[in-house]
Amino acid sequence: MNQHRILVVDDEPQIQRFLNPALNASGYEVILASTGAEAERLAATSAPDLIVLDLGLPDKDGKEVIETVRAFSEVPIIVLSARDREAEKIASLDLGANDYVEKPFGIGELLARIRTALRQQVAGTSVPSRFEANGLVVDMVKRIVSRNGEEVHLTRKEYQLLVHLVLHAGMVVTHRQLLASVWGAAHVHDLQYLRVFVGQLRAKIEDDANNPQFIRTEAGVGYRFIAESIG
Repeated sequence: MNQHRILVVDDEPQIQRFLNPALNASGYEVILASTGAEAERLAATSAPDLIVLDLGLPDKDGKEVIETVRAFSEVPIIVLSARDREAEKIASLDLGANDYVEKPFGIGELLARIRTALRQQVAGTSVPSRFEANGLVVDMVKRIVSRNGEEVHLTRKEYQLLVHLVLHAGMVVTHRQLLASVWGAAHVHDLQYLRVFVGQLRAKIEDDANNPQFIRTEAGVGYRFIAESIG
């Protein structure tokens, strides 16, 4: 089995010294870049399977790197973000980043996000027909949703919202992405509208809507659907 190649883009030597051996020990081949220009060149010439990208680079904003890479590649991009840069996390995701990990971070969390992003990249080659995890079943052929063996009756918009989250299971989806996908571009600012529908959906599929196991809130950013399996 070929190693997955990960491009790590960060100008902090301590981050590179931390990530390089940790990712190697987990079976990944690592290539390093310290600037945005170098990252763009390596993304184009070294065929990485995934990019871990810090936003604070010495020569350009990391969001510019996302835009440039997205012009020629759909390689998964995980952003490393400081906790107080919420607006930049949202902008990065809307530009095409797949996920983010907040600094300071643990290697276990980053590895989990990497595995999820790589699985999503493979799954993206075909649309799954059925999702099942923790008693929740979404049959996308029959358009039937059930929880613990009992059918769950959803409105058309609730169903579309659930399917969009399921198809991005494990990844954060921004408010803007959800609103544009389910309600259209004219509604990308209707945040309260989205919160109402997420609340309705949680009430129907969660055991405890106040402590959701499936639809997790990413504060100020969007939602992440937590799942064990998709197939």
